[in-house]
Amino acid sequence: MSDIEFEQIDDELVEDVEIDEVEILEEEPAAESAFDRPGRWYVVRTFSGHEKKVREALEVVIKNQGLQDDIYEIVIPEEDVTEIRRDKRVTTKKRIFPGYMMVRCRPTADNFQTITSIPSAIGFVGPQKDNPIPLTRKEIDGIIRPTIEGVEQPVKRKTPKHDFSMGEEVEIKTGPFATFKGLIAEINEDQLRLKVLVDIFGRETPVELEFGQVTKS
Repeated sequence: MSDIEFEQIDDELVEDVEIDEVEILEEEPAAESAFDRPGRWYVVRTFSGHEKKVREALEVVIKNQGLQDDIYEIVIPEEDVTEIRRDKRVTTKKRIFPGYMMVRCRPTADNFQTITSIPSAIGFVGPQKDNPIPLTRKEIDGIIRPTIEGVEQPVKRKTPKHDFSMGEEVEIKTGPFATFKGLIAEINEDQLRLKVLVDIFGRETPVELEFGQVTKS
């Protein structure tokens, strides 16, 4: 049998074979969390209203001293707030934690000293000022939302169940505000969060926390 006849037989066999369609599932891109960036995240306390001033001063120090590989990022947590002004809906930025900012850096004594030496920077939040406690992934993702291809992802939450009451005193269990006590000023059941008024240096400061971060005093 010639080569041409073999090719004809092969073509006929191929035509008779039904090829099953294979469903190709595209893998969903993983969410990018700010927690996975180099360094660790810390909360720095500042004089109220001086957050931007401290950030700008720290950015100058980082640039002048070449600390870009030591102190990576400075964030003043903000949220969009919609208000009605002169019968018009206006969206503005509002600070979530007045008097606080977040700094991502390598955890070294020199970096901590550089950050706290900035005028109007009071110090790190936490029981150990010389060795501050970094924020956890959950805490970071609650403030800086994870993104997928640059798009911020909403937080999926379960049906809220709680027994908190307005004006009730609670103690913070985890995070940089651990051991602080305060009164509940707001309960957000949709987001499973509380706004707690914490007494810091004689001034009540609102701190937003998840239900699981506090316990009744």
